[in-house]
Amino acid sequence: QVQLVESGGGLVQPGGSLRLSCVASRSIFSIYAMGWYRQAPGKQRELVASITNGGNTNYLDSVKGRFTISRDNGKNMVYLQMNSLKPEDTAVYYCNGWPPSTPWGQGIQVTVSS
Repeated sequence: QVQLVESGGGLVQPGGSLRLSCVASRSIFSIYAMGWYRQAPGKQRELVASITNGGNTNYLDSVKGRFTISRDNGKNMVYLQMNSLKPEDTAVYYCNGWPPSTPWGQGIQVTVSS
């Protein structure tokens, strides 16, 4: 099974930016689509963005125009660039296949607050 480790989170003020990274323990080339998910306190985990091997992307409506997902199969990496962050983006963020295809990692906390 692929193991996934997220990094790059932290505390940021509203309007700020963060770039999340996810490294896989082995090639993710065989995984057709990868996704970034998030789970806020008291809420269900939701898909934020996904990207296929061909580079097709999809986004949650609330993050369109602010977040950008990308992948580097040669480096077994998936990224999420988050701009114009809002307090409602506060959550633990995870990466996984889409649909989820491997055990969840620990995730990374993103807190947007002044």
